[in-house]
Amino acid sequence: MLFAIRDRRVRKLLQSRAMKLKNSPEQQGKPLVRELAGCRSVRAVGQRYRIIYEINGDRQEVWVVTLGVRKEGNRGDVYEIASRLRD
Repeated sequence: MLFAIRDRRVRKLLQSRAMKLKNSPEQQGKPLVRELAGCRSVRAVGQRYRIIYEINGDRQEVWVVTLGVRKEGNRGDVYEIASRLRD
């Protein structure tokens, strides 16, 4: 996922934003609904990218499901990719 992004600056910013999820991940982003219920989404890199993650409550681990660009109505949309990965 991350290495598929060619721009190193964007990769670094996404990685930095994902690392911030270590601290209070349940207070960051917004909870998702429908097929992505149980996941949360946080905006990154100038609001263009999204990081979709789950919180494992037992061990307080944060699992990044996917990250990418929001392209509503496109198969490459980050939410479309996340819902396919969770099937």
